[in-house]
Amino acid sequence: MAASTASAALSGNPNLTSSHKPHASLSPHSNLRFSTAISPKFPFKFLTTIPFTTATTAASTRRSTTVTASTTSFHGLCYVVRDNVDTDQIIPAEYLTLVPSNPDEYQKLGSYAFIGLPSSYETRFIEAGELKTKYTIVIAGQNFGCGSSREHAPVALGAAGARAVVAESYARIFFRNSVSTGEVYPLETDVRICEECRTGDVVTIELGESKLINHTTGKEYKLNPVGDLGPVIEAGGIFAYARKTGMIPAQTA
Repeated sequence: MAASTASAALSGNPNLTSSHKPHASLSPHSNLRFSTAISPKFPFKFLTTIPFTTATTAASTRRSTTVTASTTSFHGLCYVVRDNVDTDQIIPAEYLTLVPSNPDEYQKLGSYAFIGLPSSYETRFIEAGELKTKYTIVIAGQNFGCGSSREHAPVALGAAGARAVVAESYARIFFRNSVSTGEVYPLETDVRICEECRTGDVVTIELGESKLINHTTGKEYKLNPVGDLGPVIEAGGIFAYARKTGMIPAQTA
């Protein structure tokens, strides 16, 4: 029930559509409510397993310190893509047999991130023979993450070493999966940054100040505030956040 209600907190937002920019707000005292009521019209069975629990734990444990959204910053090289990059380009279907809850397969999944991009992208996201990317931040255009609904897409990016995506707009399902898995920050901008930045530029994202700084060009760009989604992603996903805030019981060994 926790999973369905938490998902509803995201999907219920009218701004979360594939043609609009999402502005979800999660508050431990409002939207994230885990009701125990069951409607007789819609009987269902409780889920006994959560496929991506270990994967989201991997996302949270790779963060060496616990910080708040107001102090978090990311610094590194950026990788630039354009409009309508779909989930088949992020992680092709042939690699969906890899199970993110298995640490070895989680790492292998990351090594295939963006392998579906066309040959027009001469610089590859991950160099041949490497498991991790040297690009910490992905900069995209409109409708990033469109296509089929697969949690593997944000998981692959996070497993590869990316920390954030900055795009003009997202497909709703990719945005929601990014938050629920806690793998990458799906950040928005009203500026077409993908036409002003180049792959390999050195950039910094300051979440607290809602800005991206391109140190290579000297330009700064305003980002939309991450809001209440920041602590959810930082915790390692929606289930980790719910446990951390006492909404659901903590996992036992």
